[in-house]
Amino acid sequence: MRVDLLAVGTELLLGDIVNGNAAWLGRRLADAGIDVGRSVVVGDEVGVIAAALRDALAVADAVVVTGGLGPTHDDLTRDAVAALAGVALRREPALVQGLRDRYAALGRQMPARNLVQADLPEGATALPNDRGTAPGIRLVVDDRAVYAMPGVPHEMEAMFTTAVLPDLLARAGRPAAIVSRVIHTAGVYESVLAEALADVVTGLEAAGNPTLAFLPAGGRVRLRLTAHAADRAAADALISPVEKEIRRVLGEAVYGVDGDTLDGAVHRLLATAGATVASAESLTGGGLGAALTEMPGSSATFRGGVVSYATDLKRTLLDVPADALAGGAVSAEVAVAMADGVRRRLGATYGLSTTGVAGPDPQDGQPVGTVFVGLAGPGGHRVRPLRLSGDRERVRGYTVVAALDLLRRHLEFARPWDAPR
Repeated sequence: MRVDLLAVGTELLLGDIVNGNAAWLGRRLADAGIDVGRSVVVGDEVGVIAAALRDALAVADAVVVTGGLGPTHDDLTRDAVAALAGVALRREPALVQGLRDRYAALGRQMPARNLVQADLPEGATALPNDRGTAPGIRLVVDDRAVYAMPGVPHEMEAMFTTAVLPDLLARAGRPAAIVSRVIHTAGVYESVLAEALADVVTGLEAAGNPTLAFLPAGGRVRLRLTAHAADRAAADALISPVEKEIRRVLGEAVYGVDGDTLDGAVHRLLATAGATVASAESLTGGGLGAALTEMPGSSATFRGGVVSYATDLKRTLLDVPADALAGGAVSAEVAVAMADGVRRRLGATYGLSTTGVAGPDPQDGQPVGTVFVGLAGPGGHRVRPLRLSGDRERVRGYTVVAALDLLRRHLEFARPWDAPR
């Protein structure tokens, strides 16, 4: 089955609002094994919306529309759906009563304009909306389905999950259970993972179920396994041996599944070891400390951090030796000294540091993307040099991930220190 997405709203075209609905829907449809052919944004004009719907239904089995179902003059999706089908709008008494009841429950007077939300194209059915006032619309045109939903994300997400997706799956003749498991990896590029898992991918492509998708983002790659089966237990049975093989092949690169986070894995390992960590940052400017405080309860294992952006502060706040800084602040030696200094200053078991060149210009003779991540502990130190590409934001974000992953791997796999300290 192919589904096209259509977002309605001039504000989306002007960039006033980012079309996050399309990303959310794309992920959910992919998880369900439904192909998305294209995603289109149009403005608030009946003719333009209707034309876009017509174009979508010429090639897709269904089109999912978001936006344009409000009560104002520029909410024109219901009119466009009616124009597409060549039918009139009719006011549904049951929807009128539902609107009145909702406003009464809120203790508010319903504006008369809201009654347009009770209008449906002839032949359409309403999709319930228990989170807002605008019902959705389902209309079949020449055996192809149109689903129109509100643009408000929490309303759209609930309506899609409870009403639209089940109907799509029924139309597609898909099994009742669709289960996805996401395996999280860090510190390895997508291409390297793909090469390592080539045999796994070949086997999955031959079988057709489950499927595997590579989803890279900022130094991490999510591997999404999706299985279709008669029930959840059967789907899990298809996924489990593949997950086991992926874990075997990738080893240390895997840090969790589904809702696990990299910072959560670090805090769990620190708590198990009865240990704490402190951060010393230069190029990441507090990003590492922010990541280490993301999880509730992180104060049990994160002592604090020092953002020593200026070179002289590395010496005065972190005790980095002057001779280490003589050649510049971007070096393995400085990274190690920063990590050891913050560990001692803040009384933490481990110190974790970042120093490097985020750009846009070279620094201390080092090109943009040169980064050193340092780790110091009671038994010594480790340092990870990086050569990163991309803009300033990407370099900084990847550095935070690399630092967390360096500590995670040390804690989880008890790697030896580079040298005593």
